[in-house]
Amino acid sequence: MKEKTQKILNIWYKHFMDEDRQYSEFEDSDIEYFVGCMLYNHFNFSYALNTMKTIDLSYDFLSSCGDEYDEIVKIIKSIEIEDEEQKIVFLKEYIKESQEKYSGDALYLLNRLAYHVDGVSQRFLAGHKAKAVQFINPILR
Repeated sequence: MKEKTQKILNIWYKHFMDEDRQYSEFEDSDIEYFVGCMLYNHFNFSYALNTMKTIDLSYDFLSSCGDEYDEIVKIIKSIEIEDEEQKIVFLKEYIKESQEKYSGDALYLLNRLAYHVDGVSQRFLAGHKAKAVQFINPILR
């Protein structure tokens, strides 16, 4: 599976090397982030918040990713993990390795994805499926 994700990354690294294919606020880490989002959506976590069952991919990214998108979707769909815990472990490891490649502002989207996956992981480990999103100001806790 790791080989498949690396193949996907290599396809898009090559594609986005051409600056004419990059959108206005393109960051190299966007590639890892959007692959992570595609994996998240593919794994369809039962412990995800109802409002976070899927993560929308940016229009800018989708409109710039080229013909390679169809090939990448095929590779994503070929990643088969039956056990939800193993899906979480796989995605957390993917995100961790991706975060190690970048620093500063380039980590914003990857950190956001990690936050959502950590929430899925915590609910899974506790055996609590989310029933509703509770917005609590962390300063007021």
